[in-house]
Amino acid sequence: MRDLAIDTGILHVPVMVQEVLAELQCQPGHIYIDGTVGLGGHAEAILLRSSPTGQVVGLDQDSAALQIAALRLLPYGPRVYLIHSCYTQLAEILQQRRIESVDGILLDLGISTEQLKSSGRGFSFKGKEPLDMRMNPDVQTTTAADLLNTEPEAQLSRMFWELGEERWARRIARNIVRARQQAPLITTNQLVEVILRSLPPKTGMKRIHPATRVFQALRIAVNQELEKISAFIPQAIKVLAPGGRLVIIDYHSLEDRIVKRAFIEAERAGSVRRRYKKPLIPAEAEVASNPSARSAKMRTVEKLPASPDKNLKTGSRR
Repeated sequence: MRDLAIDTGILHVPVMVQEVLAELQCQPGHIYIDGTVGLGGHAEAILLRSSPTGQVVGLDQDSAALQIAALRLLPYGPRVYLIHSCYTQLAEILQQRRIESVDGILLDLGISTEQLKSSGRGFSFKGKEPLDMRMNPDVQTTTAADLLNTEPEAQLSRMFWELGEERWARRIARNIVRARQQAPLITTNQLVEVILRSLPPKTGMKRIHPATRVFQALRIAVNQELEKISAFIPQAIKVLAPGGRLVIIDYHSLEDRIVKRAFIEAERAGSVRRRYKKPLIPAEAEVASNPSARSAKMRTVEKLPASPDKNLKTGSRR
C-alpha cells in the first residue's frame, strides 16, 4: 500500500482526513461518494483505505479542479469515476449509473488554497482578478460583478450581513453603490479598495483580512451554496444503504447551522442517528500544520434500517 501521508500531500492537505476515514468506515467492495472531490485528496485517501476493491464516485462543479483530481487519481483506474456536476444532482447521477445505494458520502464544503490562488475567478482578495466567483461558469450566468453592480444598496447590505456576518455591511454597501456610479466594479482589487475605505481607521488587519467576510458572502450568493446544502442532505440520506454514513465538513456558522438542523430533523424522523451531538474539530497538531483547517467542523449521521410499518401492532393491551 502506498504511503497515505505522502499521497495526501502531493497537491494539498485534505482536512481531517483520518477522521473522515474513521467516520466512513472505509472497506473493500463498498461504494463511496465524494460530493466535492476538489483536487482529490480525500478521494485518494478513501481509495487507499478501501483497497483493493472499494470505489469512489467523485463530483465537482469546478472543471479545472476536476482535471487535477483526474490526474491524481489516474492510478486507481476503474475504481474511481469523476463527474463534472454539482452534488445536488447526486440522486440523478446514481440513477443513471444504476447504483441503488452507497455505503458512505462525504461533503467537504471548503475551497482549497490552490483554488483560491489559481482559479482566476476572483475567489481571492489578493491580486487583481475578474469578479466572477462562479464555481461552474459552464452553467452559471450571474457573476459577483453582476450582483455588485446591479443589486440595490439594501440588498447588498443584507447579503454582507447575513452571508458574511460583516459588521460594517451598511457602510460597505453604501460605498459600493457610490463607486459603481462612477465606474462598474469589475476586479477584485477595486472591491478591496472600497471595503478598506469603508472601515473605521482603527479597524486594521486583525486575525483575518478585512475583505474576507464580503468575499465569502459574495461567493455564497453567486453559487447559492446554502440552498444547495439544504437540497442535498435529504437526497443523500435517501441513497445511503442501512449503516451507511453521511459526513459533512463545514467552515462557518451559516453552513453548520443548516447541517445541524437537517441532521436533527432526520434523526427525529427516524431515518438516521447522529454519531455525536457536538461536531468534531481538527486536532491542534493539524491546525498548526494546516491553518486552513482551523474553522472546520465535522458532523456525521448513520442511516438506520427501515423501521416496520408503524400501523402494524405487535400486541394488544387488555
